[in-house]
Formats: sequence, C-alpha cells, structure tokens
Amino acid sequence: MAYGKQTTTDEVLEGKDLSGLTAFVTGGNSGLGQETGRALAAKGAHLVLAGRDQVKLDEAAKAIRSETGSETVETIICDLGDLASLAACTEEARGRLEKIDFLINNAGVMATPFEHTKDGFERQFGTNHLGHFALTAGLMPLVMAGEAKRIVNLSSRAHHMGGVDLDDPHFERRDYNPWASYGQSKTANVLFTVELEKRYAGQGIHSYAVHPGGIDTNLGRHLTPEMAKALMERVQASDANFQWKTIPQGAATSVWAATSEEVAGRGGVYCEDCGVAPVDDEAEDRGVRSYALDGESAARLWEMSERMTGVSYPV
Repeated sequence: MAYGKQTTTDEVLEGKDLSGLTAFVTGGNSGLGQETGRALAAKGAHLVLAGRDQVKLDEAAKAIRSETGSETVETIICDLGDLASLAACTEEARGRLEKIDFLINNAGVMATPFEHTKDGFERQFGTNHLGHFALTAGLMPLVMAGEAKRIVNLSSRAHHMGGVDLDDPHFERRDYNPWASYGQSKTANVLFTVELEKRYAGQGIHSYAVHPGGIDTNLGRHLTPEMAKALMERVQASDANFQWKTIPQGAATSVWAATSEEVAGRGGVYCEDCGVAPVDDEAEDRGVRSYALDGESAARLWEMSERMTGVSYPV
C-alpha cells in the first residue's frame, strides 16, 4: 500500500498485531499523543500515557479503553519542564514496567512567550529537547529490554527556521524570538535522533525524527491572532497546496516510524508523510535540512545536554 499525506494511523497499522509490545507516549492525554496511543492499543499494545495532568490522562485512558476494548492502558505523571518530575517518572516506570518497545517522545510546546522551566532552561528548548533527553536517559534500560527497540522523536518542518545555537541555546545573550526558539528546539529533536542512532544502533535500538504535518491541535494555544495569521501566510507561501491534516493523519508518521518494516534496522532519519524524507537545503515544503543531520553538531548537543540535565545514559 502506498502511503502519503492522507494516510491515517489505522491504515498504517492494518494487519499488524502488536500484542506483547509496550508503547510509552508523552503528551498522551490529547491530540496526536492520544491518537498515537489509541492506534497502538487497538492493535494490542500495552499502552502507557505520560503527561502532567492526571485528570486529563485518566480521561484519555478511559476514552482509549472504551474505543479499543484494551485492558492494558495505564498512565504516569511526567512534567517535561521539571527534572525532578522526570527523575520520579523514570524511577516509577522502571519499577512498574518490564520493557518499552516503542518510546514516542510526542509532547511539546510551540511559540511560547519568553519563559523558563523550573530548572531555568528557556521553555521551548527545555521542554521539547532537554525534557525528552532526560526522560529518554531514564527509560533507556527499559528500551534496551524491549523487542522492537524504537524511539520516535517528534520534530517539525519548523526546523527549517534554523539550527541550534550551541553557544546560547537559552537566549541569554540574544533577543528572544518565539519562532527562532521553536525552530531551534525542533532541530535539536533531529540532532538528538542522529546521536541516539550513532550510540545505540549497535544494540539494536533505532531512532526516528518525525514531522507530523500541519494539524490544528492545542499546540497552537500560545499563538496570538497576529502570530497565527503570519504562520498561515508563511505556510501557504511555501506550499500552495497546503491542507490541514486530521489528527489520525498527523499521528500516522509516528506510528509508521515505530512499526514499519521499511525502516527496520535503519534509524537516524527524518520522516514525513509516512516515509523517509530527503535531505534538502532549498525546498520549503518538504525535506530535512543538512544541518539537522550534522554529526558534529549532534555530538556537541548531546554533551551539552548531559551537562545541563545532569543525566547519564547507560552504555
């Protein structure tokens, strides 16, 4: 079956049996995360939804159980903007779970005002990259114990906006721009994927960066009307055929990267529309920028992230 922009999660998973496999999804209480979890649970996966709000997590878990009939949907508290919460989450997960087969680092914030996490990191870089970096470190023993051993990091075409300023990632010496910050964090998600693949492919663990496409979710809750208008003008200028994806279409590439045989044994790539995207430094409507795949930058970002978060990855 040929996949593309309109492919849905259920179409990607048609004919698959995920019984016996465990999926851990951040931002699982709404939007793409909830749909990703629903689709995987519908095929038999043991599902763990991670998020900050227990009430919203319980509502999402109840909805997924009702729709899929699954009896193996559970929740765990995880605040990506708080290293102490992440440490507690990963310790609890290691005590509750035997393994993780699919780690879907889905959660994120976009174009926020200039704010900081509890640990003093610029909010978008701290949440979208450093939070998932610390979470993944704590969950790696469970990923190592898994069978599928896949890590999916949600990035975005917003990485086209620029690379990571490795000398000033928190905007301490430059003027803050919400889009520059978001783009930097999304490039960091790709670089993180590249270095994860380099370090762990030899152990059978493979990592994938994913652009879900344009979806109208609560990710845009921080946009002012002026910012939303400017964003749409930019998107339409780069892609004359742009159309919003539905949530099942938007989550499809995450599910594809987690389960497709097409990328078995081959990670460190950026995926869009249920396929591996080409490297392209010119096109505005597709592809991954070469700076997002740069090995030297990926290694520097990793080392810096270890220093900032204080976490260490198992060998």
